[in-house]
Amino acid sequence: MSPANDPLPQRIGEYCVNLVLRALIGLAQILPYRWRIPTMGWLTTRLVAPVAGYARRVRENLALVMPDMPEADMRRLIRTVPDNAGRNIIEMYSTRAFTARARHSPVSGPGLDAIRAARAEGRPVVFVTGHFGSFNAARVAMIEHGFEMGGFYRPLKNRFFNRHYADAMNALSQPMFAQGKRGMVQMVKHLRGGGVLAILNDLNAHDGVPLQFFGQPALTSLVTAELALKFDAPLVPVWGIRQPDGLSFEVVVEAPIEPSDAITMTQEFNDRLEAQVRAHPDQWFWIHRRWKDGTGHMAERGARRAAQIADKSA
Repeated sequence: MSPANDPLPQRIGEYCVNLVLRALIGLAQILPYRWRIPTMGWLTTRLVAPVAGYARRVRENLALVMPDMPEADMRRLIRTVPDNAGRNIIEMYSTRAFTARARHSPVSGPGLDAIRAARAEGRPVVFVTGHFGSFNAARVAMIEHGFEMGGFYRPLKNRFFNRHYADAMNALSQPMFAQGKRGMVQMVKHLRGGGVLAILNDLNAHDGVPLQFFGQPALTSLVTAELALKFDAPLVPVWGIRQPDGLSFEVVVEAPIEPSDAITMTQEFNDRLEAQVRAHPDQWFWIHRRWKDGTGHMAERGARRAAQIADKSA
């Protein structure tokens, strides 16, 4: 559906949020990089979050999966989660300065040997991550280590903002594959050629299956694991963890998820992401409606699909 066919209040809301974000980005870009990043984080927390209803969303998600969280901790996350989101946005619009810093991020982890071996053998590699820390920092750092990483992404719901957001994302590295038939065809071709791909797999996926995340069912796409199995590629979780200075990152490449079946592998990813989020709760995008369709008719449809997959694997 195009924005022109959406309800007028929705279009007006999206357009206003886009205008606010564009204005804040333009304002922040006037500043030197070391001040630009925290300033955009502060502006997102103080101006964008109240307008967009982020505080309510963060509180609802935390109440669902961490009902015993102290009020003081919840209030802190209501502030720090939009701050990290704002930093991520302006980093994308600061291509040269961000790349110069992120490319030298320390990279470590037990998955490094596995991905180097796959590259030496001409096999593809599928990195899997989430809206945690800075995926873009991990992306830039891995390119510096010789992994020309293509990215598969879902366009933003706010399509006014997505028009220039996609351009900024493409400026960091190529190729980028947008969700959809054309993007899927391009992505498959990339993997068949031994390419490296990264997918963010922590969104509410209407075509997914209900898997556990923080002890609650969440519709989760199986595509990442299915691609890894189909193309004999290691499925490797990677995290760009923001450091205390708010500007630099540590990139962690975890051991590949053991090949088995798509459901088991995807649940393993959820578990690993949950471990990272519990360690750094302010760095995950709690604003997403991650558990929105974990129950209901979409979840029931996903459960039937999961049962079919299990029958075939038996």
